Amino acid sequence: MNYWLMKSEPDEFSIDDLARRKSEPWSGVRNYQARNFMRDGMRAGDGVFFYHSSCAEPGIVGIATVACAAYPDPTQFDPHSDYFDAKSSRAAPRWMLVDVKFKRKLKRIIALTELKGHRELAGFALIQPGTRLSVMPVTKTQWDFILGLE
Repeated sequence: MNYWLMKSEPDEFSIDDLARRKSEPWSGVRNYQARNFMRDGMRAGDGVFFYHSSCAEPGIVGIATVACAAYPDPTQFDPHSDYFDAKSSRAAPRWMLVDVKFKRKLKRIIALTELKGHRELAGFALIQPGTRLSVMPVTKTQWDFILGLE
């Protein structure tokens, strides 16, 4: 099993939205490295930290699981979508997604400021300067440590 952190702006799609819908395609990722994590690394059953970004208190707010293997993101083919990519084709899609399934909300928000204060998380991609990926790996040690903060 692998572990991941996936960011979403709560005004766009929050942990409460995922709880209501139960499962959701993680569409709109337009960064090659994040796409590669979904395409090449994610497997059904992997653990996901759901992270609220670009909000008053950025932080980990819930847990989800990867529900399926990666498949082409349909928004890349829709000319009315904000995520349309005219250079992508159905024969050779550029952008992939996975479905994410709600597991539970955390008992409290584990804020970015708190995460930065733990030397045990020194190598955690989320707190590295300049890291802005919306999808990133989490080690088992980091996963367990962060869950222990709850």
